[in-house]
This record gives sequence, structure tokens and C-alpha cells, in this order.
Amino acid sequence: MKTKTNVNELFVKRMGIDTHRQAIAFMPRDCHACRSEGFNALSRVRLVTKQASVIATLDIVDSDIVPAGYVGLSESAWQQLKVKAGDVVRVSHAPHVDSLRYIRSKLFGNEIDQAGFNAILADIVRGHYSDVLLTAFVTSCAGEHMNRNEVIALTRAMVEAGQRLTWPQALVVDKHCVGGLPGNRTTPIVVAIAAANGLCIPKTSSRAITSPAGTADTMATLTTVELDLAKMREVVSKEGGCLAWGGAVNLSPADDMLIRIERALEIDSEGQLVASVLSKKIAAGASHVLIDIPVGPTAKVRTAPAAARLAAELVNVGAALGLQVKAHISDGSQPVGRGIGPALEAFDLLAVLQNQANAPADLRARAIELAAKVLELGGVAAEGQGLVLAEQTLASGAAWQKFQAICQAQGGLREPPFAEFQQDIIASHDGIVSHIDNRVLSRLAKLAGAPGAPAAGLTLWCRLGDRISKGDRLLTVNAESPGELAYALDYQQLHPDVIALSEEGA
Repeated sequence: MKTKTNVNELFVKRMGIDTHRQAIAFMPRDCHACRSEGFNALSRVRLVTKQASVIATLDIVDSDIVPAGYVGLSESAWQQLKVKAGDVVRVSHAPHVDSLRYIRSKLFGNEIDQAGFNAILADIVRGHYSDVLLTAFVTSCAGEHMNRNEVIALTRAMVEAGQRLTWPQALVVDKHCVGGLPGNRTTPIVVAIAAANGLCIPKTSSRAITSPAGTADTMATLTTVELDLAKMREVVSKEGGCLAWGGAVNLSPADDMLIRIERALEIDSEGQLVASVLSKKIAAGASHVLIDIPVGPTAKVRTAPAAARLAAELVNVGAALGLQVKAHISDGSQPVGRGIGPALEAFDLLAVLQNQANAPADLRARAIELAAKVLELGGVAAEGQGLVLAEQTLASGAAWQKFQAICQAQGGLREPPFAEFQQDIIASHDGIVSHIDNRVLSRLAKLAGAPGAPAAGLTLWCRLGDRISKGDRLLTVNAESPGELAYALDYQQLHPDVIALSEEGA
């Protein structure tokens, strides 16, 4: 055991408390370091060892759970400090966050310049921003309060704050969907088709922000997605593509921190969306990117004019940063596929890749359409000819073979889990499906446990225009615990028209 040599040095105690990525320190109220430094609850403190340092938020303890002379550490703080039992840390006030002045200025309507965004993002990555300050930054830029120059500057700052990959190939393709549509798990199918045709497509994806599943969540039920940089390079070199979680390779660490706040607030403003998407594409080494923008009354993008504006912003910001972006506006009036939730969406994409007779036809068609545009963007199919090549690649089994190879290279292909608890939602009367509320469906799936519970979510048994008889299944709620199932069903009873039926001819 090390010995303390300074009044502000404390032994560490591992609290075993999961605070996600937040570093939390716990000190007794009568701690001598607390008194000498004038710390209060929620103070920001700096903890330093010979190996590392971290900025943590302080919680004051009034019980003996933390002994005198000790500082308790959350799991995040413990891991970041690289300490072991008996080690000593030095405690002091966190440095002043000078970049906060740019956020205060923005709140009063002023523009943040490149130097301001660079300073803000650097402080975020260093851990200087508490959740309160992160929330202030997110909200100051939300509500379309950033102009194009600011979006370009924010995107560039996000890229500079993390790693940037390079590839031997001059042409590297990528595909992304702006989200807001349940299901719609086309990306793994597109990656398999593109890689099977010789394109380099090192796909990194986020975890879900406001949806029941992101591509990384779904792929995590099938294979290993937490690839480090060396492993990612190995997989791409061998198979031409990968399906990895971007957070594991530190491509845009500040964006991952902002996404956590956006998820809690359930906001995803246009400027931050553009910066988030493009910064990760640039950092991943892409040269050509297809971006899918679903449009519908309950999608993230509601109207055609809004979609056109977002498409123009993505294309123009991308061009300013040397990235060729093609935007594709698609139908967002209803979910794509049957499954909504990580494992349920995995079963859908496997059915499509394996050419199963009962594979969701809408998911298959949309994946082929998007893959065709990627093939054309990458130059392996002439303009207008990508659809035939994408269809052939899928129907022949070449895409399924490539998908299996990518999964094996990442750590093996496994079977997605099934939910133990299920409940069907039944039609109370005859009618034709006239409306499906994407947002309520997403909320229902999340209340059932998705994406944290991989097997949780919804199975959708109908589509717009289907004729329904009383007693038919409309959807099935899937949960990993009876409590989550009951929670979701309570919410469904408050929103019985999540799938609306109208009388024929009405």
C-alpha cells in the first residue's frame, strides 16, 4: 500500500457503482480534503495519479460507506484512473472551463467561430464538461440555431478531437440513415452487397439515440462490434468491410458524449445531426457517402421541404470538408421490416440475406434500392444499373456469404436472443390500416426494454393499407422481464390508436 504525503491525498475505494461514462467521486462530508478545498456536493474535482488524471463530479456521503481518508470512485472513474486497491490519488479543484464563454455567448444569439468550437470540443474530450455544461452546449445549438458556417466548424472540430482513419483505397464508401424510422435495418445488408462487389466499406455505427435500436445494437446480437482500430483494419483488409461500433475506435469521442445527452433529452437538432453524421464519416476515412432521409408524418423528418433542406445541408457541408455526399429521400410513413428492437431487427435482416420466403419484402426492397445507389456511387455500376447488380448479389447468396465472412472476421456469427415474455395486441374491430405512429411505436418498444434488453421490442404484423379483421394480431410486445412487459402494455393502453384502422372506403 502506498503512503500519503499530502493533505489532499486520499486512498481510493472502488464503489462498484455503474455511472455509465460519468466519473463520480464520493467523499465523506467531514473529509479533511473536502474541508481544506471547500468542496461541496456536485463540485467538479480533479483526481490525479502517476498514471492518469480525471475530472469527476463529487457526491457527498453522510454514512460510513466511504471511510475517513478515502475517496470512493465510480466504475468509470476507477477505469479511467487505472488504479488498484491501496493506491493514492491527489484531489484538487477542477480547472476553470474557459470555453464556457463561447456557449454563454451563443445563448445570447452570437455565432461560435472555429476557435470556439475547437476549444469546446477539446474541453469535452478532456472530461472538463459536466452533464450540466454538456446540456447547455447541446441546447444552445438546438432548434436550428446554427448557420452553415457553424455546422462546418463544429464538424471539423469533432473530427479533430478524435482519431482519423486512412485506407489504402482512394475510394471508400459509406452509408447512413438519419433515423427516426423504427426497424429499417438496411445497413448490414447494404454493407454485405457493397463488399461482395469489391468496394471498401468500413462501416462504423452509433448505438441508438432516440430509437429502440441502432445498427450497432442490432449487430451486437449477431457478432462482436467493439473492435479496436487494429482489429477493424484487419477485418476490412480481409473482407472489404466491417460493421463496428464507432465508440470503440474513438473516431469522434466528443460526439459520443453529446449523443448521451441528446438521448436523455430526446432531441436531435439538424445542425448537430449533420455535424455528428459527417464527422464520423470523415473520421472513418470515407470519401463517398450515401445518406438516407426517411420522410413521414411521424418520422424524424416530417415534410418534403424539410428533407430537401437537410439534404442540401449534408451535401454542402460535406463538400466543404472534402466529402462527396449523395442524399436519398425515402418513404418514412411507416416502419420498415417486422422487428423493432435489436434482436428482432437482426432476425429480419438475416431473413433477407438468406433469401427466406417469409423475409420482410419492404426491408428487402429498400436495402436493394440503397445498395444500388452505393454501387453507383462507388463506380462498380453505371448510373441506373446498380439495381440489377444489387438484386443479383442478394439473390445469388453472395451477399449472405460476405456477411457471414465479415461476422466471422469480427469474432464469429451467433444467433440473436428471443424474448421470454410476449403479448399480442389484437384489433378490436374490422378496418383498413390507415395510420401507423412511428414515434409511439418507438416509445412502446423502448418501454418494453429496447435497446438495453436486446431481445425486447415489437413485432409488427400489418402495414398501411392492409385489411384487418376483428381479432387479428396488429403487433406483439416482446420483453425480457414481466415488469417491462407490463410497463409497455400500460403505455399501449394509453395510445390504442398507435395503429389506426379506418372503415373501408372512409
